[in-house]
Amino acid sequence: MPRRRWSWLNPFHPRDPEVAVIRLKGPIGDLGSFRQGLNIERFDGILEAAFASRRTSAVALLINSPGGSPVQSDLIKSRIEALAREYEKPVVAFTEDLCASGGYWIAQAAEEIVAHPSSVVGSIGVITAGFGLQEAIAKLGIERRVHTKGTAKGMLDPFQPEKAEDVERLEALQRDLYEGFKKVVRRRRGGKLKGEDAELFSGAVWTGEKALELGIVDRLGDLRTVMRERFGEDVRFRTYGPRLSFWQRLRRGSRSSSAVGEMPSLAHGLIAAIEERLLWNRFGL
Repeated sequence: MPRRRWSWLNPFHPRDPEVAVIRLKGPIGDLGSFRQGLNIERFDGILEAAFASRRTSAVALLINSPGGSPVQSDLIKSRIEALAREYEKPVVAFTEDLCASGGYWIAQAAEEIVAHPSSVVGSIGVITAGFGLQEAIAKLGIERRVHTKGTAKGMLDPFQPEKAEDVERLEALQRDLYEGFKKVVRRRRGGKLKGEDAELFSGAVWTGEKALELGIVDRLGDLRTVMRERFGEDVRFRTYGPRLSFWQRLRRGSRSSSAVGEMPSLAHGLIAAIEERLLWNRFGL
C-alpha cells in the first residue's frame, strides 16, 4: 500500500501522496545566452526543492533529450542520486520522444526506467563532430595564423588540415568517456541487460518496446498510469522546473534586435540553434 502523509492542517485526514515531476528537456550543456540547455547550475536548486519538499512521496524524471555534455550528464545524475539517498525518496525516470546518450546517462539515477513504446532510447556511445574549413577560407583569400605553446594546444582547429596525431588524441579521449558511460550503465542496470555488448554499446537507438527486450528499460508505460498504480488514484503531481528571471525574459524578447552590440550574441545563438537542431535530427526528430 502507498504511504499516506498526514496533513498538519487536519491531522485526522491523511494527505494525498504527491509526486514531484522534473522535466529534463533539450540538449545537455551550455547553449549560450539565448538558449538554455540542461546543466547542473540551472537544475541544482530545482532538484533540491523537489526532493526536500515534505509533500514529495516520489520524484519522476520526464526525460526528452538527445544528449550532450557527458560531464553535465554525470553531474546531474550524481546530484539526483545523492538527493535520493539524503531524503530517502524513490526516483522513476520516464522517457518521452527521445532519451538518448546523455539523456539516458541521467536516467541511470532512477531505480526504474519507464519508456513509452514509441520512445527512441539508447545511443550508449560517444560522438565528436566538426567541420574542415581550411579550403573554404583559402578560396576567400584568408590566411589562418595560430601561435601556441604546447604541441597539442591547437588540436583539431577547423581552419587547419586535420593531423593524424590530433585524431589519435581525440580517440583516446573518446575511449575514456565511452568506458565511463558503459561503466555507469553496467553498474545501474546490472543483470537486467540482455544481449551482447557489441549491440548494447554500439551507439544504436531502439524503440521503447525493443529497449525493454534488451533490458535497457524496465517497463513500458506513462507517468500518470505508473504513478497511480504505485500510489493510488488520488496521487497528485507537482511540476518543478526553471523559471526565467525578468531580465532573461526581456533578453529573450529582444532576439530580433539589430543593434551592433547584439550581433555577436545573435550569431552565437544562431550557431547554438543549428547545433541543437542537428542533435535532434540525428534521431529523426
